[in-house]
Amino acid sequence: MFFLEKYFFINSFEPDLIKCQDKNTIIIYRNYDKIDNIKDIINLKNFCKKNFFKLILANNIKLALKLGINGAYLPSFNQKYSHLSYSFKKDFMLLGSAHNFKEINIKKKQRVKRIFFSSIFKKNKNYLGLNKFKNYINTSEDKFVALGGITNGNIKKIKLTNAVGIAGINFFKKKGP
Repeated sequence: MFFLEKYFFINSFEPDLIKCQDKNTIIIYRNYDKIDNIKDIINLKNFCKKNFFKLILANNIKLALKLGINGAYLPSFNQKYSHLSYSFKKDFMLLGSAHNFKEINIKKKQRVKRIFFSSIFKKNKNYLGLNKFKNYINTSEDKFVALGGITNGNIKKIKLTNAVGIAGINFFKKKGP
């Protein structure tokens, strides 16, 4: 059976919504609307650890390292390289997103382990479509995660590509209480 990694973006700590996810789902906490509340992040970290979920913190590598979180996520607008001087634990995951080939090259230089490439199905300003997504990732050695408009109906299409995973918000919220 072909396995896809699963990444669920959250912007608030909702224990009931997280608990109902598959244990292989990786939680990415990103909230660009407010300043990080360390107490909330620690509570989320402890909850994820207790319930065997990996937690990734968006756009704050220093805080993720300081709090012993499983990794960090660099959004497409983060094009900095200062983190390259940090020392990471072996199992620390560095993830990043991109919407075009220029941003993919930046993520490669940032040494992310997974590139979230969007938008695959959601028709917005970053819309790629399945064919462009498939053509690019099938010729690359990098590991890509499909992002944007993922549904139960189109997961089979993603499995036809070399994508290693799927990411989203609404797809995972449908599994909620």
